[in-house]
Amino acid sequence: MGVLNVTPDSFSDGGQWFDHALAIAHGRQLIADGADVVDVGGESTRPGACPVAEGEELRRVMPVVEALSGEVQVSIDTRKPAVAKAAISAGARIVNDISASLWPVAAAGGVGWIAMHSPADPSVMASHARYRDVVGEVVDVLVRRAEEARAAGVSRVWIDPGIGFAKTAAHNLSLLRHLDRFVATGWPVAVGTSRKSFLGALAAGPDGTPAPVVDRLEPSLATAAWAVTRGVGMIRVHDVKPTVQAVQLALRASAEARVGAA
Repeated sequence: MGVLNVTPDSFSDGGQWFDHALAIAHGRQLIADGADVVDVGGESTRPGACPVAEGEELRRVMPVVEALSGEVQVSIDTRKPAVAKAAISAGARIVNDISASLWPVAAAGGVGWIAMHSPADPSVMASHARYRDVVGEVVDVLVRRAEEARAAGVSRVWIDPGIGFAKTAAHNLSLLRHLDRFVATGWPVAVGTSRKSFLGALAAGPDGTPAPVVDRLEPSLATAAWAVTRGVGMIRVHDVKPTVQAVQLALRASAEARVGAA
């Protein structure tokens, strides 16, 4: 899944693809680089981000969804029912939902749905990173949402642990370490770690300064490769081409290791 932020303020590429023509061109480049899905979003959900009005979000995303939906499977990254409905009408085939609440819209539209775990609005979510058992609690919430979606008629459902959403670096690493717990639920799993701040901290320089967004490719690739070898079925990334290469190598090496062990 290639990330296409049609926003002025996303944490890693805010403003780069805010122009519709540039966004559409970038979406086509993501496809050329190997993206199976292009995820179009018009509202930043970085920590501390402020909500965007419904009309403005529609203005940002609709021309891009309309242009790309005939060329690739488009997902709409939104928390708003009206935006999800409009994008589905324009050809979007997946609703990527950080609120984990839009399964009725996905069911009515006959499209897939990704339930992501985030216990609070992005503007305040940093203060909600409190868990007794982060893995168990996140698994439980997502399985309940997935079951509700399936009962409502959604045929394609993914669960996403919400790396970086109301999670500390330790929480994020624990979720990554235990991705097999999510895969074991039987629900397809989606994961997004690309360029996130906890990777910057892990890739800090000798003086302890976190790596800036532009220097987080290597840890992004490492976590993507790890995730697919744990059984994750969808990886949401900004850098599609190197990620495709990394995960293909990781999957091949993992398969050969299993054959050798047998």
